[in-house]
Amino acid sequence: MALSQHATRTSAKKYFLYLTALSLLCLAAWYFTRPAPLHVQLVTVSRGTVEATVSNTRAGTVKACRRAKLSSPSGGQIAHLLVKKGERVKANQVLLELWNNDFQAQLRLAQEQLITSRTQSVQSCLQAELAEKEFERARQLQAKGFISAEGLDQKTSTARVAHAGCNAAKSQIEQSVSRIAAAHAALDRLVLRAPFDGIVADISGELGEYATPSPPGIPTPPAIDLIDDSCLYVSAPIDEVDAANIKAGQVARITLDAIKGKSFAGRVKRVAPYVLELEKQARTVEVEVDFTDLQPQAGAAESLGVGVGAGRQLPQSAAGLAGSNVSQPPTTENLLAGYSADVEIVHTSHINALRIPTQTLLEGKRVLIYKPDGVLIERTVTTGLANWEQTEITAGLNEGDRIVLNLDQAGVKAGAKVQPETK
Repeated sequence: MALSQHATRTSAKKYFLYLTALSLLCLAAWYFTRPAPLHVQLVTVSRGTVEATVSNTRAGTVKACRRAKLSSPSGGQIAHLLVKKGERVKANQVLLELWNNDFQAQLRLAQEQLITSRTQSVQSCLQAELAEKEFERARQLQAKGFISAEGLDQKTSTARVAHAGCNAAKSQIEQSVSRIAAAHAALDRLVLRAPFDGIVADISGELGEYATPSPPGIPTPPAIDLIDDSCLYVSAPIDEVDAANIKAGQVARITLDAIKGKSFAGRVKRVAPYVLELEKQARTVEVEVDFTDLQPQAGAAESLGVGVGAGRQLPQSAAGLAGSNVSQPPTTENLLAGYSADVEIVHTSHINALRIPTQTLLEGKRVLIYKPDGVLIERTVTTGLANWEQTEITAGLNEGDRIVLNLDQAGVKAGAKVQPETK
């Protein structure tokens, strides 16, 4: 009997040991094969500037404020080409001359005729003066009875004829002056001058070639393309649905494909008064934006006397200044007319607003909030101003809340237990 009880106790101990070992093995297998906790990127809800902006639908273009494609109004052979491509010129500087020897000869002829007319005028007027004196003496003599009335009439007619000759000679002077002016005008039609200071962008034609003016309705290459590169602006197409928000004077940011990593301050100078319908399904309004000397900084609103309360709206003159990061107009960069450019026009701005990155919003204006226990919860928020980068939050979140940034990660949803990523 005693042996039987001892054997039973031994079997129970062995069974217990086996069960304990199996439990430890299962626990170890679960521990080493358990899924790793999700690591998510978190952002902290904070305050800052949120801007409502409008951008161009297609690439804009850097254009010169003044650009003239010059051609001579008359055709002719290029006799003097006085500039080269890339050369800077001053206003009224002669760029090229067409062959004009015939008009030069006509000008010299008109000048000689002017000299002759002036000489003839002096002669005729001296004769008229002499005839006037003879008439005066004849009138005195006739009063004393020394000459007849017929003799006085002859002297009178002679004086009048002499005066008419003097006036005709003076008229010849005016005609000669007009001929000279006409010759100068004809010469000016064969001389191409710069209408403003600028740089010669292109020249069509070489010395000795024949230059032809553009007939009406038939475009031909200009003789000289002149650009005033001291004043440049951006012309950009804006979708018609956004045009109502754009007004002249609003600030903007300009980015250029050719100048990487920089944006430049701008200001809307013109909004076209009509809609372009070149593409029936994408009608646009042309907007012109000037480069400006603005250099907005974080304290720009205070310097303009604007309050910085939460959700406070800036006036148009100050919109987009606070918190912007733009540079002065390009100076050291080689800014060229024709560059492609994009503009972002700020039409409304709220400073010191509660904001989150726009990419943290789920459909239905929901966000995932990280709780201290590592569990994610979902919350619906109310939004205000928004752009591609930042969205204003008017209700649903508090400053300091931490929300999930990488929403596209597998397994990231409400109720999931996660760990924040550390940089």
